[in-house]
Amino acid sequence: MLRERLNKDLLIFDGGFGSQLQELGMKAGEIPEYYNIEHPKIIIDIHHRYLKAGADFITTNTFGANPLKLEQHKYSYQEVILAAIQNAKEAKKIKPEAYIALDIGPIGKLMEPMGTLTFDEVYQSVKQMVELVKEDIDVVLFETMTDIYELKASILAVKECSDLPVFATMTFETNGRSLSGCDPLTMVNVLEGLKVDALGINCSLGPNEMAPIIENILESTSFPVMIQPNAGLPLLEDGQTVYPMKADKFIEAIVPLVKKGIAIVGGCCGTTPEFIQKLKENCPTTVTPREVSSLTRVSSGTTTVEFGKHVVVCGERLNPTGKKKLKTALKEERYDELVVEAIKQEQAGAHVLDVNVGLPGIDEPKVMKHVIKLLQEVIQLPLQIDSSNFQAIEEACRYYNGKPLINSVNGKDETMEAVFPVVKKYGGVVIGLALDENGIPPKAEQRFEIAKKIINKAKEYGIDKKDIIIDCLVLTASAQQKEVMETIKAVSMVKTLGVHTVLGVSNVSFGLPNRPLLNKTFLAMAMSAGLDLPIINPLDQELMNTIDAFNVLYNYDQDATNYIQKQAQSQVVLPKQTTSFSLNDVVLHGLKDEVKKATELALEKQDGLAIVNEILIPALDQIGKDYETGKIFLPQLIQSAEASKIAFDVIKQTFKTTESSKGPVLIATVHGDIHDIGKNIVKVVLESYGYQVIDLGKDVPSKTILEAYHKHQPKAIGLSALMTTTVVSMEETIHLLKQEEKMCPIFVGGAVLTEDIAQDIQADYYTKDAMAAVNLLNDII
Repeated sequence: MLRERLNKDLLIFDGGFGSQLQELGMKAGEIPEYYNIEHPKIIIDIHHRYLKAGADFITTNTFGANPLKLEQHKYSYQEVILAAIQNAKEAKKIKPEAYIALDIGPIGKLMEPMGTLTFDEVYQSVKQMVELVKEDIDVVLFETMTDIYELKASILAVKECSDLPVFATMTFETNGRSLSGCDPLTMVNVLEGLKVDALGINCSLGPNEMAPIIENILESTSFPVMIQPNAGLPLLEDGQTVYPMKADKFIEAIVPLVKKGIAIVGGCCGTTPEFIQKLKENCPTTVTPREVSSLTRVSSGTTTVEFGKHVVVCGERLNPTGKKKLKTALKEERYDELVVEAIKQEQAGAHVLDVNVGLPGIDEPKVMKHVIKLLQEVIQLPLQIDSSNFQAIEEACRYYNGKPLINSVNGKDETMEAVFPVVKKYGGVVIGLALDENGIPPKAEQRFEIAKKIINKAKEYGIDKKDIIIDCLVLTASAQQKEVMETIKAVSMVKTLGVHTVLGVSNVSFGLPNRPLLNKTFLAMAMSAGLDLPIINPLDQELMNTIDAFNVLYNYDQDATNYIQKQAQSQVVLPKQTTSFSLNDVVLHGLKDEVKKATELALEKQDGLAIVNEILIPALDQIGKDYETGKIFLPQLIQSAEASKIAFDVIKQTFKTTESSKGPVLIATVHGDIHDIGKNIVKVVLESYGYQVIDLGKDVPSKTILEAYHKHQPKAIGLSALMTTTVVSMEETIHLLKQEEKMCPIFVGGAVLTEDIAQDIQADYYTKDAMAAVNLLNDII
C-alpha cells in the first residue's frame, strides 16, 4: 500500500504538464483540461513519457477542473475529470504499479474575508470531485495552494467522504510567505493537525530558491515531505514562457535536499521527462532519516506560537464572566466590542487570545463560530476556543483558520470521549483540567494522577502529548489558602510528564484587596515552578513586566533583547486608553462594521476633504508600508482597503458635487486564463485609493479589451495572467493595443510574470502585487 511506503521508499512524481502540452501543439489561450476530452492521445502520451522516465505517479490533468471554475464552460467538471481518469488508467497499463493522483488546484476565487468564497463552498466543490472518482484513484494531490484555509476545507472534504491518502503542497513567494500570508511553519502545524499523509511545497520557485524553505520544513515535521520545484524562474523567449534551468543543474540543486530527508520528489513548471529520469538515476532509493524537534504549537492562518521558547501569554478579556459590558454586547449581538477588545490585547503583547461566549439564552455554537470568524478577519494571533459546550467546540474547530488551543477536557470520561475525537479530527492543542467527578482535588498528587489519566486517554485517540497542556487549577487564597501551594507543587509534578502547563492566574486573588500585587507574586511563583501559559489580562503592565523579566532571568530572552526594547518603549508617554477607536484606528485594523459610525463622528469635527487628506490617505499609506514590510498580510490589507472604501463612500455623500474619482483604470485577465484572484485583489485595493476601476473579468479576448479602451478611455490598462501558456495572449493583447495612435500606459502582473518578461512583451510597467499597482498609478496618473 502507498501509506506503508511513505517515509521509507523515495517516491518520484512526474513533472510539468503545461510545457509538455505546448511542445505537443497546445496553442495560447487553450484550456489544458479540455485536452482530456478533445486530445486524449496527447494526454496519455505525456503520462507515458513520465512513467517511462521513472515516475511512480500519474498526476491527472485536472488542476483547474473544479465545479466552480468550470460552471459556465464548454465541458462540465464531471466530463473533464472522468475523461482525465480514463486517460490515466489507459496510461497506467504500461506500468500497473503506478499510482493515480487526482490533481486539485486552488478553486480560483478568494475566500472570506478576502473575497466571497465560503468554507462550505470549497468543501462541497472538492467533495463532488473526489466522490466522482474515489474508487479509481490512489491519492488526492492538492498543489499550488496559496490559502491554508482553503486547503483545510479541501482536506476535510476528502477525509469525510473517503479513506484516500492526501498529499498537500503550498506555493510560497521569495519572502517565505504564501499569497495569503501563511508561512511554512504554520502550514506544517495545520497540516500535521489535519493528519495529511504528505506535505510540502511546489511551483513559483526553483530548487535553489526553495532550499531554505524546505530545510525549515524538514526540521519542523516528522511527516513525509514533498517537493516539486520549477526549473528555475521564468523567462520569455520568442514569445514563449520558458524556464532556464537545465536538468543537470536542477539535479545538482535538488539531490542534496533529497538527501536531507525528502520523501517525495518531482518537478513543476518547466520540468520534463528528462528531469524525472535524472531524478530517478541520481536520488537515493530510500528516505534519509532525520531528527525533528517535537514542539507544542498553535497557529492562526499566518502566525504560529511555539511553547518552550518563552512564556506564552493568553489574553483573558474575551470572556463574559464577571464582565457586564461584554455580557450586554453578546446578548445584543454587538460583536464589534469583542473585536476592539481583541485588538487591544494583541497590541498589549498577548500571544494567544481566549474566546468564551458562554451565556444563558444564546445559541453558543452559532455565536462562537461567528465570533471566531470575525476575530480572524483582523487578528493574527492564534485563538483559544473556550467552552463547556461540545457542539460549540466542534463548530469553532471546523471553521477556525489554523490549529487552535481548545479549552478544555477534564478527567471525566464523558468529556474526554466528547472532545478528543474533535481534537483528533481537526487538529488542535487541548487543555486538560486536573479535576474529575469528585471536583478539584485538594492535593497536588491527586491532580497529578488526573493529568496522567488525561494524557493516557488522549494517546488512545492518537493524540500526542505535545498537543496536551495541563491546567493544575488555581483556587482562591481567600477561601483555600493552603491549596495555593498545592497548585504550585502540581505544576512542578506535571512538568515531569513532558507536557506544558496553564493557569488562570487572577483566580488566586479573588475576594482580597490589592489583587494586582497578589496576581503578580503568584505569577512569578508559578513560572518558577514551570508554568508555560498564564491566562492573564495583558493590559496589566505589571504582569507583563513580570513575564518579560522572567524570560530574561530564565534565559529565554537571549541577551535581554526583548526586555531592553520593551523597557525603552515604556519610557514613551502613551496616550490614555479610550473605549473606542478613532477613524484612523478603524481603517488600520479593517473594522468594516465600525467604519461608517467612525466616519460620521469624524465628519462632525472636520470636513470631508480634510478627513481624506489627513486621516484616510495617511492610514492607507501606513497599511501599504506594513504590507510591504511583512508586518501584515493580504487578508489584513484587503480588510483595511474595504474599510477605507466604506469611509470614502460616506464622505462622498457630503460633497455638494461628486468629485470625480481617479482614473478610470481598465483591468482584465487575458484570453485563455480563467484565474482572476490577483486581478480581483488589485481591484479592491485600487478602489480603496479612490480609483474608478472597470473590470472586464477573466478569459477576455484582445478585441474586447480594445473595444473597452475605445468606450471608456482609461488612464491606464492592467493585464493579468497566471498560466505560463497565456503570456502569449498577453503579448498579443499588448501588441493590438499599441497599434492605437495614442495608447495609455499598460501595466502587467501575475504569478508567472517577472520584470524581464514584462519588458519582453512590450508592457510599459510590471507590478508584483496590488500595492505596487497603487504606487505606480499614483506616480503616472
